Amino acid sequence: MEELLHYFPIVLYLLGSVLLVVLIILGIKLIHTVDKANVMIDSAYNKIESLNGFFRIVDTITNTFSHVSDSIVTNVTNIIEKIVHKRKKEKEIKENE
Repeated sequence: MEELLHYFPIVLYLLGSVLLVVLIILGIKLIHTVDKANVMIDSAYNKIESLNGFFRIVDTITNTFSHVSDSIVTNVTNIIEKIVHKRKKEKEIKENE
């Protein structure tokens, strides 16, 4: 029994040392994995930033088409209102005569 008490701390120290080494190795692998993930995220971010210029151009073109179509609709509506207003006036003049 005394021998067991003598060897027990040695076994615990060895197991603790092995556990420490394993944790250090896992920590190093985790650091490498996080670095690779950061590189991938930075690459994706740069690609997204390069597409932002394209999306701004598309947005500008879309806004321009929207303004042009709004002005066309406004002009056509005004022309139709003028025609209808003229016909109403002519109709009123005919009715008044």
